[in-house]
Amino acid sequence: MPAPVTHRHPSFPATQWSLVLRAGHGSGCAKRLAMEELLRQYLPALRAHLLISRRVPPVDVDDLLQGFVTDKVVEQDLVARADRDKGRFRSFVVVSLDRYVLSQLRLRRSTVRSPAGGKPLPLDGCDPVDPGPHAAAFNRAWAGEVVGAARRRMREECEAAGRKDVWTVFQERVVAPTCEGAEPTPYAELTTRLGLASDAQAANLLVTAKRHFGRALRSVVAEYVGDDRLVDGELRELIGGF
Repeated sequence: MPAPVTHRHPSFPATQWSLVLRAGHGSGCAKRLAMEELLRQYLPALRAHLLISRRVPPVDVDDLLQGFVTDKVVEQDLVARADRDKGRFRSFVVVSLDRYVLSQLRLRRSTVRSPAGGKPLPLDGCDPVDPGPHAAAFNRAWAGEVVGAARRRMREECEAAGRKDVWTVFQERVVAPTCEGAEPTPYAELTTRLGLASDAQAANLLVTAKRHFGRALRSVVAEYVGDDRLVDGELRELIGGF
């Protein structure tokens, strides 16, 4: 049985739906590796969805995810039933997980309620390719995964091109403040550290870095949506996910 994979990979696969097809319709080692890659990508966002949107108690989340992988993804070959013409793969997975979790919780309780005594989880009758407003946590986590992949790609490209100065400015002025809550490193400090002629040159490097990141983000999105016509819409949704 494929196990949840926790290590990080430098980028998304060449085309997301190609990966889905290998995981759902492949065979042998190729199918197993594709399934492990899908789990690596999706499990962190699915975990966030259960914890935040569905308010599943933390003690139950990992057991539910493991059961979902075993019972639905592996034994019932869930991925093979995904249909690109009916919507996004991640929407299909979110609703499949929701329905699995609801069925499991109903085995324990006659009425499924949040830990705080809120309303029952409203999953009955939902569209199998439309997770609705309850996918907010998943979408935020997914956006974070995509942005992280774009950052890694940008860093690799900067290092390969001998432009570590571009990455350093981006890291110190954008990434660290966003991800770590740190104050942006002053331009004067970056000017000295990088041996630049002026603070204005450091500021210009940041402009270059932001453009580079934009290209990297677009390339990551283009790869996993697999259709250039969908890139702009996906980017708008990613931005809205933060």
